[in-house]
Amino acid sequence: MSAEWALALFRKSVLKQAKYRRITELLDDPVGLRCLDIGADNGVISLLLRRRGGRWASADLDEHTVASIRELVGDDVHRLDGSHIPFPDRTFDQVVVVDYLEHIPDDARFADELARILKPGGRVIVNVPHLKPGSLLNRLRHAIGLTDEWHGHLRPGYDLEGIRTLLGPKFSVERAVTYSKTFSEFVDTALNGLYLAMQSGDGRGSTKGTVVTQADIRKHRKQFLLLSGLYPFLWVVSRLDGLLWLQPGYKLIVRARLAG
Repeated sequence: MSAEWALALFRKSVLKQAKYRRITELLDDPVGLRCLDIGADNGVISLLLRRRGGRWASADLDEHTVASIRELVGDDVHRLDGSHIPFPDRTFDQVVVVDYLEHIPDDARFADELARILKPGGRVIVNVPHLKPGSLLNRLRHAIGLTDEWHGHLRPGYDLEGIRTLLGPKFSVERAVTYSKTFSEFVDTALNGLYLAMQSGDGRGSTKGTVVTQADIRKHRKQFLLLSGLYPFLWVVSRLDGLLWLQPGYKLIVRARLAG
C-alpha cells in the first residue's frame, strides 16, 4: 500500500509536523513495547509512530478516518464509539491520544478507560486544544465558519488544571507544554478556511473537521498543488511564533504516568 500521498501532505503541514515533533519528544522508545494511538488524523501520525518500532494499534471515531488509517498502516485499526476502548485490562505500555478528548461526551469515563488499559507505570500522552478565552483569532475562526461544531468539538479545549482533574489521582502529570502560537494558527486557519470552501456542496464531511484523505487529494489536486507552492511562505510565517515568547500556544500536550 502506498503512503506517499499522506507523507507528501504531512511535509506541507506546519501544524502536523509540530504536533508529531511534540509527541515524539514525550514518547518513550516504543521498541519492545505495546502501544496505542487514538485520534491520529488521517493516519499519517499512526504510520510515523509505527515506523519508530514497537507493536502499535490505532483507533478513531469517524468511519472515514478509520478507513484512511487502515489504508496507511494495515491491520490493528479499530473504530471507537466514544469513551469505551475495546481492549483488555493492562494491555498497553503507552497510549498517545491526539485531538480526541474534545470530541467525546464523556471524557471522564474515557480517562478511566485509559487507566484500565494501561499497564502499571504506563504512560499516556494527551494532545488537546489549549483554552484561550478571549482569543481574537478564535473569534475570526468562528466568523468564517470554523466553529467548534464544525470541528466536531463538544468543548473548546482544556487547560493544564483541567487535564489534571480529568486524569485524576491515578495519574501523575510528568510534563506539559503548549505550542503552535498565533502565526502558526493563522496559517492553519487559512488552510482550514480553504478546505471548508472546497467542501461546499459535498455530501460527506468528517465528524472531526479537517481530515484529508487520498480521495480528497485526487478530487482537489489543483488546490493541493497550490498548497505545495505556498508552503515555503507558510513555513516562514509560522517561524514568527518565535517572536511571541511570552504567549502560550493554542495546543496543549501532556505526558502522565499511571501509578504503578
